[in-house]
Amino acid sequence: MNIKEAAVLLGVASLTVVLTAGVAAQGRGRGGHANYSVAAETTVKGTVEELKPGRNQSMHVMLKTSDTTLELALGPSWYQTEKKYVIAKGDQIDVVGATSTVEGRKVLLVREIKKGSETMTFRDAKGFPMWAGRGRQ
Repeated sequence: MNIKEAAVLLGVASLTVVLTAGVAAQGRGRGGHANYSVAAETTVKGTVEELKPGRNQSMHVMLKTSDTTLELALGPSWYQTEKKYVIAKGDQIDVVGATSTVEGRKVLLVREIKKGSETMTFRDAKGFPMWAGRGRQ
């Protein structure tokens, strides 16, 4: 192998490492993605006011509680479709999640939603997204 071939191979390997690190960082606070803190978990109840698409095919819900309106970040819409999770305007839900900042806004990253007798799980007990890596089923 000559020097040029070695340089190209090293460049490709470096790019692979950078791209892999970027994918691994999603959902962990790097590159504008939010951090989930189990220690900061809270439970809220309310009525779904609006469903709106977020960035990168994510789904957000505006939840009206007894004293405020919260923005909930659920994760990618394809995950909800795959799991057959249905949330609609007017639904009464209980939410477990942790507050974080996404794109400069305060949002509640959802770990679990209870709607009637149904439980929708978006993150595992440690806050790892169910749609990413080892949590995905």
